[in-house]
Amino acid sequence: MQKQVGIGKQDFATLRESQCFYIDKTDFIRQWWNYRDDVTLITRPRRFGKTLNMSMLNCFFSNKYADRGDLFEGLDIWKDSGYRQIQGTYPVLYLSFASVKADNVSDAKKQVKSRIVSLYQDFEYLLENEKLMESEKMAYRHILTEMAEMDDITACDSLNYLCRYLEHAYEKKVIILLDEYDTPMQEANVYGYWEEMTSFLRNLFHATFKTNKYCIDGLPNRN
Repeated sequence: MQKQVGIGKQDFATLRESQCFYIDKTDFIRQWWNYRDDVTLITRPRRFGKTLNMSMLNCFFSNKYADRGDLFEGLDIWKDSGYRQIQGTYPVLYLSFASVKADNVSDAKKQVKSRIVSLYQDFEYLLENEKLMESEKMAYRHILTEMAEMDDITACDSLNYLCRYLEHAYEKKVIILLDEYDTPMQEANVYGYWEEMTSFLRNLFHATFKTNKYCIDGLPNRN
C-alpha cells in the first residue's frame, strides 16, 4: 500500500501507526545519546520537525512505550542491538509550553503550573509505590491539589522533585524533554511582562536542568 504524507502530524507514534511517509531521522537518537551532555538545546527554524523529533525521543526512551519496538522497526536506529535493548526503559518527563500564551504574567504562570500539575497527574501511580517515603507522597499530593494556589517557589522546584520521585521508583535517572520552552518568553516580550516572566522561568529551568542530580539528560527545544 502506498504511504500517505501526513501533513501536520507531530506525534511520532500516531505517524508510524498510520503508516504515513516518514523520513528516517532516528540517527538523531544515537547522536544525542552519545554526546552525553547534561543539557542539549535545539534551536532549528520553525517547521523544521523539532516537535516530531521530541516525540520520537519520547517514544524511544520512555518506559510508557516499553515493548513498542514496532514503532522503530525498519528504521536506522533499530539496526543497532544496543539501542534495541534500551528502547522503552527510562522514566521520561515530556511537556510542552507551546500553548502558554497570555497577555499578563499571572495567567502565564498559571498556565505553566497547569502543565506541571498535568505531569504529576500522569505519574499519579507513584503514590502507590513503596519506594517513595510518606513525606514524598505528601509533597506529591500537595502539588496535585494546590494548582490554583501553587506559589512560585514550589512551581520552580516541582519538576526537580518529580525527577527525584521517579528516580527513587525506577532506580534510573530521568530524561526531560521540554518543547517550545521559549513561547512564554515571546508572549512576555510582546505584552510587557518580560522581567517577571523570565525571572520565574530562569528559576524553573535552573532547578529543572542545571542543579537536577536526578536527571540524566535534558533537552529544551525552542519554537
